[in-house]
Amino acid sequence: MAANVYEGLFILDSNRYGRDPGGVAGQIQEHVEKLGGEILVSRMWIEQRLAYPINGHRKGTYWLAYFRLESTKLTDLTYQCNINDNFLRFMFVKHDPRIIDMLVAHADGSAEETPEEEAPAETTDSATTEPAAVEAAAESAE
Repeated sequence: MAANVYEGLFILDSNRYGRDPGGVAGQIQEHVEKLGGEILVSRMWIEQRLAYPINGHRKGTYWLAYFRLESTKLTDLTYQCNINDNFLRFMFVKHDPRIIDMLVAHADGSAEETPEEEAPAETTDSATTEPAAVEAAAESAE
């Protein structure tokens, strides 16, 4: 079975991340690789105040990761993230294989910027990229 490419957005506990950034963020890679997956790119997106408290936390560190994983292993990854106290919320989105190279290049900063008149039309729903919307989507999924 061929592996799919997923985008994972994680809201990490900012206090724990501040004390051990490599350890907390490294758990994402550990979970994916333990299930036979491969991290394509993984980086901090933003740290900011949450739209509403999550388990008493008012601030979160948003972490973005693109990874390759067999679809049958996604349930196991979801379970591992649910039992990890470092992850306040998380969300996985499967992407079309035709756009993966562009997404990964953009996430790791190696994509060249296109002039505004040549930029392709935006095809993503802005609700999926706004942190507050991600929190709401994750909350409704639980």
